[in-house]
Amino acid sequence: MPALPETLVTRLEALLCDADGNLFPSEEPAFDASAEVTNRFLAELGVDLRFTAEELRLATTGMNFRTTSRRLAAEAGQPDVDVEPWVAEEKRAVTAHLGATLTPHAPTTDALTALSTHLRLAAVSSSALTRLDACFTATGLAGLIPPEIRFSAEDSLPVPTSKPDPAVYLHACERLGIAPEAGLAVEDSVPGALSAVRAGCPTVGNLLFVAEAERAERAAALTNAGVLVVVDSWGELADLLLPVLTRRTATGLIPTAGAR
Repeated sequence: MPALPETLVTRLEALLCDADGNLFPSEEPAFDASAEVTNRFLAELGVDLRFTAEELRLATTGMNFRTTSRRLAAEAGQPDVDVEPWVAEEKRAVTAHLGATLTPHAPTTDALTALSTHLRLAAVSSSALTRLDACFTATGLAGLIPPEIRFSAEDSLPVPTSKPDPAVYLHACERLGIAPEAGLAVEDSVPGALSAVRAGCPTVGNLLFVAEAERAERAAALTNAGVLVVVDSWGELADLLLPVLTRRTATGLIPTAGAR
């Protein structure tokens, strides 16, 4: 089993959780819906290129649709096209599809519940807040990470951005009132890991919902991006953290999350 330095775990105050592909297996169904919108956008641009859901996932994992559509428009020689109506349409289509397809994942819920007795939980995502709301409701995680502690690079910042820009992690830490080094980020994608690492957050890679055939390559890429360890599940992460956090709580060195 991988290990984290006890001194690092002892000073943690929050668990900063990427959402899509990390807290829930939302990326594949999201790309099913997003590919349909993306292809209609490309048709309007007069571009012959079309994406399957899997091709779009591999090409844009970790990026939001605004970033993707702007890049596609620029590559089509139309950098000034207004992508905002398409951003709104993609958000609507993906949100509806995720709300209808996602279900609770009991091992993840159990691990997060155990960790929440010692650390504050928050979501730090590139996705829109409406999409996150549908996902958290469908997976039963809304009570553990309610709307006020969900931070979106799309909606929570003065200027929308996307990972690997560190802005959303810096914003989350500021809103939570913690130094970046006190927030342990958990990410499944390389852009997400880079975002957290660049913000100064210690970062763990999580392969729970990564396709089996992609795991070895993803683990290596996450390590190269600067994550401290790579785990296979939230349960494995809980097993790494809870012994140290439980001792910390028992000694009274740092108040538990519930006491804040």
